[in-house]
Amino acid sequence: MADRELSFPTAIGTSDPDQIRLLGQDLAADLMGKVGFGELAYWLVAGRRPTPGEVRVFETVLVALADHGFTPTAIAARLTYLSAPESLQGALAAGLLGGGSRFLGVTEDCGRFLADAIAGLTERPTDDAGWDEVARAVVGTARADRRLIPGLGHPVHKVGDPRTPVLIRIADEEGLRGPHLRLFEAIGRVHPAILGRTLPLNGAGVCGAALADLGLPVELLRGFALLARAAGLLGHLAEERRNPIGMDVYRTVDRNTRYLPPDGS
Repeated sequence: MADRELSFPTAIGTSDPDQIRLLGQDLAADLMGKVGFGELAYWLVAGRRPTPGEVRVFETVLVALADHGFTPTAIAARLTYLSAPESLQGALAAGLLGGGSRFLGVTEDCGRFLADAIAGLTERPTDDAGWDEVARAVVGTARADRRLIPGLGHPVHKVGDPRTPVLIRIADEEGLRGPHLRLFEAIGRVHPAILGRTLPLNGAGVCGAALADLGLPVELLRGFALLARAAGLLGHLAEERRNPIGMDVYRTVDRNTRYLPPDGS
């Protein structure tokens, strides 16, 4: 029996001595200088070219998630760069590896949470009152199960996250304020009466809702948060070169260490 020829199909990209093909386009002739990076990133994942409105919402999300100050991801990147300045890729990776359930991962967690709730509906509401009814059921179930609702609350923005209304407005302007955003907004309206306290809809959560409304796979939403944060981390590393603080962070922790002998020693 003759060996079958191996085949590894891809619709992403390929190259030969004369041409690079990407998404069915000639990279040099059709894409370079004509397609923005945000548009290309969307296209690569969705498998279709986004509309201008989709690009605007998508890039708004990337801007919203690029940086949030000295978060653990930024500190990890800076301290790794301090330890191994020859490894820029290691410093970037260290920061990205910290994207989880408390930082950055909320984007995907919220998108999944909303998508699961919407998938269980037999009919989608057509007005705010209908979405409020769905939200009350969703929040009530989460409370009964003692589950946190992704996208509610923020360690810094206790009253309101400034990113949230802007992204909702832009999605509305582009006709892309879909069911995930509408349910997320409804959760914001109804949760105080159920939980007994008022929490802001945070920026990471509204980004997850917006990305889900763009039709992007909820299983990949954390990837977009990491894509955005990579730019922010590169900015932190550039600043670390110009105005380093990594050594001060290390020395502050080291000089304030309080050693506790193990129990029984």
